[in-house]
Formats: sequence, structure tokens, C-alpha cells
Amino acid sequence: MAELPGHGPGPVRTCIGCRKQGSRSELLRLVAQGNGSSVVVVDERRRMAGRGAWLHPDEKCLALAIKRRAFGRALAGAAETTAVERYFMPGMPLAEAPASAGKPSKPESGSEI
Repeated sequence: MAELPGHGPGPVRTCIGCRKQGSRSELLRLVAQGNGSSVVVVDERRRMAGRGAWLHPDEKCLALAIKRRAFGRALAGAAETTAVERYFMPGMPLAEAPASAGKPSKPESGSEI
């Protein structure tokens, strides 16, 4: 079986940010969190079920993908990219993360007085 010229061995994927091709080992796999969820997560082990999208581990590619609204097209309406952004910026404090849809939080069981 012949290899594609210019690419190493293995499957070739396209980055949803810059639209350049690369080997599977060069790119991050992203998936929608399941059950019709709009949350996009990084599949570090590349084993999660469902359709995947691929992104270079580069902040420029992430910014391009967000600007082009590529997550929603690649992953059937998934648009919540906070988990992916946190992957790129692990030092980001949780206070900067968007609040969850304004729903009041429930106290843990047994903590009610």
C-alpha cells in the first residue's frame, strides 16, 4: 500500500482551525460529550465514542476554529468549547469560566439544615 507523499505513516486528518492536513498523531481529537450535548471535550486517549473532529495543539488553530464556528459544523451543533480552551490554558482560574446557564445550585444531600 502506498503512502501519501509528504505525510508520515498512518491516517491523515484535517485540522478544523487552519484546514491543513497532518498525521493523526500531530492533532488532538475532539468530541461532543454525548447525548446531544453541545459541550466539546478533548479526547486525549482517542477512544471516546462518536464522531471526532481534529485540531492542531496550537492556540492559533483554536482561535481560527472558534472564529470560523467550525466546532458546530464538525460536531453536529456542538458549540460549548470551554473545556477545549481550558486544555490549552490549564492555568486559567475557574472564576473566568462562564457561569452555567443561571441555574441555582442544589445543596449536597445531607447538608440541609
